[in-house]
Amino acid sequence: MKFMEVVPPGTNIDFIGKWKICVVISSAIILISLVAALPQVRGVKLGLDFAGGVEMLVRFPAGLKADEGMIRAAVSSAGAKDPAVVRFSEGENQDFLVRFQSETTGEKGELVDAIRDALTQQIGPAEIQRVDFVGPRVGKELRRDGLLAVGVSCIFILIYIAFRFSTRFAPGAVIALFHDIVITAGVFVLLGREFDLTVLAALLAILGYSLNDTIIVYDRIRENMAVHTKHDLAALLNLSVNQTLSRTLLTSGATMLAVLALLFLGGEVIRPFAMAMVIGIFVGTYSSIYIAAPTLLVLEERFAKEKGKKTAAAPKSGAKGGPKAARA
Repeated sequence: MKFMEVVPPGTNIDFIGKWKICVVISSAIILISLVAALPQVRGVKLGLDFAGGVEMLVRFPAGLKADEGMIRAAVSSAGAKDPAVVRFSEGENQDFLVRFQSETTGEKGELVDAIRDALTQQIGPAEIQRVDFVGPRVGKELRRDGLLAVGVSCIFILIYIAFRFSTRFAPGAVIALFHDIVITAGVFVLLGREFDLTVLAALLAILGYSLNDTIIVYDRIRENMAVHTKHDLAALLNLSVNQTLSRTLLTSGATMLAVLALLFLGGEVIRPFAMAMVIGIFVGTYSSIYIAAPTLLVLEERFAKEKGKKTAAAPKSGAKGGPKAARA
């Protein structure tokens, strides 16, 4: 439908012509992200879900002056290391989510009592609504299961793309997914943001979103390859990307509006998920055009060269056998 086209028909932007520059930029960002993730440089800041620790829901009565800074100072004075405080709700009662790392369960009860006493003395009457503890062993299992989930997802995506299109299409999709996950995680590392189950859920959602965008582009490329059999492959990829540009921008734009609403209006609890999704949508759209399509171009050109060599070698072997056959 024409009113849904945000890009005028006939648009011919040379996306593929700039793929080498974009690959260099992406490679540099990935390298910086991997170096920053090293413990000696910056390291990955694991959240309570993966590192183990205590999560408390603390309630203060309405009208009492309480904020994140005051609560953080009180919790630290009670002996908790690097506590994170998030306002959970406000109104009749003020609820705050307090998280801090703790390696042993034995100290949990004493530390919770000390925190309640410190909050009551420094701020006012504090009521502990809920206390959850995640041990280091559970955190290690969650880390392992999270990485396994990402790895298994990539393997099944590789199989699906190979079955749906061809084996030369599949590597581009998986490379694009790896690109999206590493860059999104790298931004979190560089900004010093925590990795928890919420961020992991966002990374898995980015896998699905990026794959959907890549399949849209790949589907149009396959259709054009069947129709324009004698076209230059780079020109055909450009044509396909330009033809799907309206759909890509509409899909990305609509999703981005919803995620931005979560980022700015959803509160602190949902903010890490929304932030990861914003980065992932932008990077996923970029990778479908500048990573997945150029990878297909490289593989197709390599396949054509190998096929040409085999075709050229066939007459030579036939010519050698000709005279022998004639003498026979």
